[in-house]
Amino acid sequence: MEPVPYVVVFIAAFIAGAINSVAGGGTLVSFPALIWVGLPSTIANASSTVALAPGSLGAVWGYRRNLRGLRRSTYALVVPSILGGIVGAVLLVMTPTAVFDRLIPLLILFATLLFMLQEPVQRMVKTTGGAHSGSTRWLIGAAAFQFFVAVYGGYFGAGIGILMLAAFGIMGFTDIHQMNGLKNFLAVCINGVAAAYFIWNGMVSWPHALVMIGGAMSGGVWGAGFARRIGPKAVRRIVIIVGFTMAISLLFRL
Repeated sequence: MEPVPYVVVFIAAFIAGAINSVAGGGTLVSFPALIWVGLPSTIANASSTVALAPGSLGAVWGYRRNLRGLRRSTYALVVPSILGGIVGAVLLVMTPTAVFDRLIPLLILFATLLFMLQEPVQRMVKTTGGAHSGSTRWLIGAAAFQFFVAVYGGYFGAGIGILMLAAFGIMGFTDIHQMNGLKNFLAVCINGVAAAYFIWNGMVSWPHALVMIGGAMSGGVWGAGFARRIGPKAVRRIVIIVGFTMAISLLFRL
């Protein structure tokens, strides 16, 4: 086996882990890297999902105190998250690689645009004064939206955090830390079931995925401190530049 591709994916996962520990959006680095080392797009997507999923558990643990104040009814969103994650994963398995190849630049571009909206969304939700209610109507609407977010997450995944933050703001949540905790918890549900389905279908390139798991975990530990030193705005600019660059380069590569 050529060592260079594995060095590339390790570095990409290291950077992705560092980015996820501060801002989110690491998929915009890890997924294109797997494409560039020669993996088919659907296999690259599945392998990236499996490799980065463990990192979300650490984020949930970090926000565990903020999750204690949530209404019990809010945890009902776990159900559409799991169901939507499975549906999205099944859709990816059913999508021919040639079709997915054509969707890749658009998906990366969409995820990058969502990432650009993260700060405005967070500012919006800090000032939103909506009436957070546990009513049946509220729960049905929230569950429906979360299902479609989960379908997208199971299919591709990048940008689901921004979608969920926007939804939580509309629902009336005002504590950004609590919202981030819930976002990460539901992301574990979405990505966890999708990763399990990809593994069951034999869609994961384990040599690449295992290297990326090591890189992502190392990057998460080391990169958090480094990213804090250079500042969140610098991290966000890097992610946006990488996202647009990858989308444009893959568009012209088709």
